[in-house]
Amino acid sequence: MVNCGSGASFADTKESIPVLDFSLLTSTDPHERSKAILELAKACQDWGFFIVTNHEVPESMMKGITAACREFFELTEEEKGEFGGKHVLDPIRYGTSFNASIDKVLCWRDYLKVFQHPEFHSPNNPPSFREISLEYGKRVRKVAKDILRGISESLGLEDNYIENALNLENGFQLLTANLYPPCPQPELAMGFLAHSDHGLLTLLIQNEISGLQVHHNGKWVNIDPIPNSFLANIGDHVEILSNGKYQSVLHRAVVNNRDVRISIAMQHAPAWDAVVSPASELVGEEGNPPAFRGMEYKEYLELNQSNVLDRKSCLERVRNRVI
Repeated sequence: MVNCGSGASFADTKESIPVLDFSLLTSTDPHERSKAILELAKACQDWGFFIVTNHEVPESMMKGITAACREFFELTEEEKGEFGGKHVLDPIRYGTSFNASIDKVLCWRDYLKVFQHPEFHSPNNPPSFREISLEYGKRVRKVAKDILRGISESLGLEDNYIENALNLENGFQLLTANLYPPCPQPELAMGFLAHSDHGLLTLLIQNEISGLQVHHNGKWVNIDPIPNSFLANIGDHVEILSNGKYQSVLHRAVVNNRDVRISIAMQHAPAWDAVVSPASELVGEEGNPPAFRGMEYKEYLELNQSNVLDRKSCLERVRNRVI
């Protein structure tokens, strides 16, 4: 565990984050579905974050994956060290901070990153990890696909536009488990620095300990865990595809001096070789030129890993500049 050079206290601001009822988004009633898509559009445009309820992933499965991740972090350092991958394309990686080899500021967290799709991987220890992560990944991937269909429609595109254009059948799914231990001086440390997510959509669960903050209207807003729900956020590649109509949002993790916090994020992204650029239907010659240049998702991921974590610096590298 490494100390982070600059800390942050909890924000004073408390605002109500949007809530998406997944059962309405997938309803066969056109009125209910249409209303849910309008609410999804507003959440993406105003916040970039939203809570997902009634999502059909069993609560027992959510608790099971949390327990399995905690078991992994409770292994000895020698046992965990067997999975200490070095490259962003290593299918299983255990480590600390974000990119400890180049980070100027190191973060108060341990992480485990595991590729779930299109090829499934799992550490062999603890033994419970493989089965629960396989089933959990499948269930969460279905939720993500349905939300991305809703996002497609909310942009005025066909509901399967994102799925087909970015080859989600072979899309990348990454499980990232984070452990934030109690910190003796939380005011001097940061669990994870401000950043946006690569990919299309992240679905996150947490244990009952608060620590996530979202940047909204110029302020950091505390997002308290809600049992049996996902915290969803759109990633850089939705911002690119939507030509900036929907924007990925900065978020960070703060720490405390009492409790262990665990979060488990499932990131859903294009296929490795999919070139992501603004949808042609959303750009025009007059007043709305393409705001981003196209780039293969794999290349973007490698670019992201080769940089110091700094807010949305990677996305800025692919932004078209008006001269």
